[in-house]
Amino acid sequence: MDLQNNSLPEITIKGVILGVILAVILAAANAYLGLFAGMTVSATIPAAVISMGVLRFFKHNNILENNIVQTCASAGEAIAAGCIFTLPALILLQHWTTFDYVWVTIIAGFGGVLGVLFTIPLRRSFIIDSKLQFPEGIATAKVLESGQMGPEGLRKIVRTGLAGGFFKLIADLVGLWPDKLQVTRAIGSSVTAFGANLSPALLAVGLIVGLNIGILMFLGGAANWLIAIPIYSHFHPRPEDLSIVEWAEKIWRDQTRYIGVGAMLIGGLWTVFKMRKTLLKGITSGLQAYRPVEGGGPAVAVPRTERDMPMKWILILMVLSVIPLFFVYQAFVQKIPVSVTMAVLMLIAGFAFSAVAAYMAGLVGSSNNPISGVTITTIVFSAFFLMLLIGKGAPIGPAAAIVIGAVVCCAASIAGDNLQDLKTGYIVGATPWKQQVMLAIGTLTGAAVIAPVLTLLQHAYGFAGQPTPAARPLPAPQANVMAAVAKGVFQGGLPWTFIFIGIAVAVGLIILNALLERSRSTFRTPVLAVAIGFYLPFSQSVTIFFGGLVATLIKRAVTRLRADKETQESSEQNTVLFASGLITGEALMGIIVAIPVVLMKSRGLDLPLTSLWQQKAAATLPGVREAIATYGAWVGLAVLILIAYWSYRASRRTS
Repeated sequence: MDLQNNSLPEITIKGVILGVILAVILAAANAYLGLFAGMTVSATIPAAVISMGVLRFFKHNNILENNIVQTCASAGEAIAAGCIFTLPALILLQHWTTFDYVWVTIIAGFGGVLGVLFTIPLRRSFIIDSKLQFPEGIATAKVLESGQMGPEGLRKIVRTGLAGGFFKLIADLVGLWPDKLQVTRAIGSSVTAFGANLSPALLAVGLIVGLNIGILMFLGGAANWLIAIPIYSHFHPRPEDLSIVEWAEKIWRDQTRYIGVGAMLIGGLWTVFKMRKTLLKGITSGLQAYRPVEGGGPAVAVPRTERDMPMKWILILMVLSVIPLFFVYQAFVQKIPVSVTMAVLMLIAGFAFSAVAAYMAGLVGSSNNPISGVTITTIVFSAFFLMLLIGKGAPIGPAAAIVIGAVVCCAASIAGDNLQDLKTGYIVGATPWKQQVMLAIGTLTGAAVIAPVLTLLQHAYGFAGQPTPAARPLPAPQANVMAAVAKGVFQGGLPWTFIFIGIAVAVGLIILNALLERSRSTFRTPVLAVAIGFYLPFSQSVTIFFGGLVATLIKRAVTRLRADKETQESSEQNTVLFASGLITGEALMGIIVAIPVVLMKSRGLDLPLTSLWQQKAAATLPGVREAIATYGAWVGLAVLILIAYWSYRASRRTS
């Protein structure tokens, strides 16, 4: 078939409906995962597999239709990342009490659409002319081309999804084990801690990101909890009203985690500086493709597989997207000159960091894309500019900086996803402009449902850092960083000593990474992986590291079998599907469990469901609560290890 001129049906009614449904599901699942684990994972491969499994029930389906479905669906995941990293910060700053549907939808929807539009001129340079790999885009294309993983891949996602959901159900509703196993100890006048989060989703994140990232996150967490916190606690005596556990967590929350903030700031700036020539080249070559033919001669026919959205419409849609965002800014600051400045800052930072995100997706994939780093950089510079305009002590300043960062974060997140999907389309022979339309549809779909999901999670669990703490709040690590940085610029109070330590750590990692690159080592030291390790609770980094270790054991087992390259790639795809099922299952169950929790709170019952069950069980079975408190965490750890062993056996058996 001549893919350049002949085309299979791409945008179909059933494809659009399925893509929209998956965009909603994946947006909700990744909203929970991001607030819980501090990161999201790419949904392109799971969406492609689900699409193939579902569309096989229809008489007419094809590879390009499946590609359109996963393009739309993955946008839901990407827009969720842009929102959950930033918008909860407005709750933490007490500027919002809940997530206003109209404002959230405008910020997410039009910010995401700008991300699609910003990267269209970069497609030719980044995908065709450069040597960027876009690993997840290539993997998704191979899944689509094989066409054999549809029903079996769907069954794998369902099976592991049920396992992840059942684990969450037993933990949160039945309460047989807690959410983490942690040991905190006082050593002399110092405090330290170690533990692991009992979460199949975090294990799955490790399976996807691999051992390199897992090691770096573990090292960041270990350096914080086993070195920085003990040193700080040695020189600062524990207050009498705080337990050992509370003291250690207070040091981490208020002081040492800002090492990660400093590292994220330098990581974002370094990324922009390193890419300056590549960005300029990409913009230039992309715009040249839209120039009319010199001399007024007949236009050269553009092959179907090279047809992007026309530049005229790109510019029109950009203007139409900026207008509602301007009114959002005006609603925040009530000053037109400041609102205009915010819009200009958003456009400059949005375009620059969308290009950065697209380039980084080409290097490391969407799952490892350092969106939070570039967003923190945006918020820092926006806060300083706004401070000059409205004054250092302006109460609205931190929230205004967060809103700029939220739009940029949504744009950058969608931009990386856009180029990843366009790489898949380039390989399978899709029409670029049709993918770009479906990306916009998926973005707007995710934006339309993200506010109710965030509201549900807020009322059910709450966020760490809120004035009124919840019993088991979602950590929301990036949102806490954004709020603290924006507030710190305007009001002071940031622990600058630890931020400067983080800056020094980042510089050291950049130098080390350059040396490793020069020596052609396969191990690298990206700054943001270590920074996230410093900022996340150590127990989460431990579980992610464990997942990365299991992924490495799987690869070595496959290598020992002397499998060919195709079989090795099949094993990797199966590992991704296994992990994606665990993540989706646990995340969706977390949202489902949130519904009865919210209903209970509406009736004045603010106890966790587990406490109510244990109270009733203790009346007939003495010692139930004591047994769960003593052995529950170890039972949960054993079940998690069994799930890890299942993933190892499943991927190895496939090979």
